[in-house]
Amino acid sequence: MAKPYRVAVFASGQGSNFQTLVDASKAGWLGADIVLLVCDKPQAPVVERARKAGVECFLFDPKAYGRREDYEQEITAELNKQQIDLIVLAGYMRLLTSVLVEPYAGRMINIHPSLLPAFPGKNAIGQAWEYGVKVTGATVHLVDGGMDTGAIVAQAAVEITEGDIIESVEEKIHAAERDLYPKVVSWFAHDLVHVEGRKVRILSKPEA
Repeated sequence: MAKPYRVAVFASGQGSNFQTLVDASKAGWLGADIVLLVCDKPQAPVVERARKAGVECFLFDPKAYGRREDYEQEITAELNKQQIDLIVLAGYMRLLTSVLVEPYAGRMINIHPSLLPAFPGKNAIGQAWEYGVKVTGATVHLVDGGMDTGAIVAQAAVEITEGDIIESVEEKIHAAERDLYPKVVSWFAHDLVHVEGRKVRILSKPEA
């Protein structure tokens, strides 16, 4: 019998995407177990969500370390101990170094609130709003160590209409994220993601 597909979620804030993944896992269709939360803010609401869900937490204070690489070595050791198959970044607000990125190349994903390569980096929704685009959205991409530069796995478009305000656009994008992210994680869990350079193909799921 194959071992369960094990996922670690990295988050720093409210944890709405974390909760969506936990709910999908418990509903039985994700094909993966959410077994670890990694959080750099021990007081963040996502930590309480994890505890209520029975998900183990690895909490740390970056200020207690001299370098990013120091705490990332501890995180990597914990990931190895937990036999993590996939890292899912869900509002984790820290840049990553090669200590984490290299061992998990092709097995670490992030979700970004724009249609990359447009509007990378911080305040992507605000950037799109100020630019006046008519369509924005959400992107799930592989993490390669750059700022939202990894190969694109999936995208969901969100239309900006005349009646929208920036808060309504934010809610539409967050809803798109909550729909898209569990689907992508399930593709990884079912070994449907095939990467060739910057091209990512999603294979057809075999019939049960």
